[in-house]
Parts: sequence; C-alpha cells; structure tokens
Amino acid sequence: MVIPVHDINPVRRTPWVTYALVAANLVVFLRTPGMAGSLAGGDSLSQLCHLQAFLDHWAAVPRELVHGRVPALVATGQTGVGPAGPGCVVGPADYTKEPALSVLTAMFLHGSWLHLLGNMLFLWIFGNNIEDRLGHVRYALFYLVCGYAAAYGFALVNASSSAPLIGASGAIAGVLGAYLVLYPTARVWVLVPFLVFLPLRLPAWAVLGFWFALQAVYSYGGGVSDAGSVAYLAHVVGFVTGMVLALPLKPGTVPPPEPEGILWGRRSRHRRAYGG
Repeated sequence: MVIPVHDINPVRRTPWVTYALVAANLVVFLRTPGMAGSLAGGDSLSQLCHLQAFLDHWAAVPRELVHGRVPALVATGQTGVGPAGPGCVVGPADYTKEPALSVLTAMFLHGSWLHLLGNMLFLWIFGNNIEDRLGHVRYALFYLVCGYAAAYGFALVNASSSAPLIGASGAIAGVLGAYLVLYPTARVWVLVPFLVFLPLRLPAWAVLGFWFALQAVYSYGGGVSDAGSVAYLAHVVGFVTGMVLALPLKPGTVPPPEPEGILWGRRSRHRRAYGG
C-alpha cells in the first residue's frame, strides 16, 4: 500500500469545505466515548458499553437502512451481570432515530485514530482540487451523495447485518474517484514501504487506480483475513459514484501542470492556478 503525502495540482480557491470536514471529523472523534484515549488501549467494559450505546444511536446500520426501522432494544450505556457474565445492558431507546439521517451522522464517526487519520489524509490531499473544480456548495453536495451511495450500496448487499457502519471512507472514496477522472496525470508524492519508506512521485491514475483495485479485491475477501470488519464494498461504490458524477466535468477541466521529471521532483516549469 502506498501512502500519499502531497499532490502537484494547484488550486485557486481556498478549500473551506474540505477544511471544515476535517475539523468536524476531528471534533466528533474527540467527543466519541473512549476514542480520544484509544491509543493507550485497555478499554474498560463501561467504556465499551458507552461506545456501543453511542453507535446504536448515531451509526448507520445496514439492516436499519434497508428495512427503515430500528430494533426495539438497544444498548443503554449501562453495565450489568447476566447469565453469561458481565455485559452491556439493553433496553428501549430513549431517543428517536431516523435510519436515513444516520448515514449523515455516521460519516463523521471513526473507530480509531488510525481510521480517522488515514481518511483525513486522503481528504486533505485530494479534496481541495475537487472542491476547487466544483465550487464549495456543489462539492459539499457531491460529498454527501457519494457518502449516501456508499452506505446504501453496502447495506443492500448486507441487508441482514446489524454491525454499525461508520467512517467518512465512502464519501472520500467518491472524492478519489472524481480525482481519477478529472486529474489522472497529476503527480502525487507517495511513500512506498520497501525496507524503508521510499518517496516516489507517481501519476494519480497509478496511485488511485492501485487503491481502487485493492478495495475491489478486499471487498471479495481476497488477500485479507478480516475483510468483514471493513466496509470495502462501500469504498468501491463511493469511488464509482464519484467517477460517474465527475465524467460530465471532464471536458472543461484544465489539466494539471506536467513536472519535468517522471518520478523525482524537480520544480515544474508550469505554474498555473485553476479550478472550476
């Protein structure tokens, strides 16, 4: 897996929506029960029960999305001792949950620092150019459409699943799909793990094409032992949605500057700011 760190693709607009999305995801993560201190590990049963209750309330659940209703009993956040030993207490919900709106709230939830930082890295690098091309309002709508398509696409294939679906990955995958369509030749600095992290400058089609290929393989459970714990299919659906939505914009998109070197980074002779 390659790690992108920077793209050579200037913008003319300040990407306020991208900045706001990154900030909102960070704030929500810090307010998610048990997440701020998750690097230290050692979550207690009480923390886990509070987290489960939080996710039951705010996360998207495939079974709820498909059938349009929530279960009668949910985690209350309390702990108790039952026939099987200590566990989380369940009971009637003291809130009203709309499954369709849970897709929106789930886009701002993450399960770990690694989950959060990985998503925000991709959004930070590639989101600014898509926002520049679409404009702030259209970009925000585009982000939401891709996130909803990813969540419902995953839910339709996993209609019986009660596992919470969280993360901005589906929406960000849409951003990556749009970037691949609009800026396939843009150069992206990446770190490639090969004994050490080797810095390379590669075209976006190689970086994002490789990423998409991995998601497609993983969505079928190939090459990983825990494919069920990550919604790779949501990534695939979000990516394809972003590509389709970006296709009409391709003819009017100014290509990125072409660097002099193929892999290594001398400064480009072309310095153009552009956007849509």
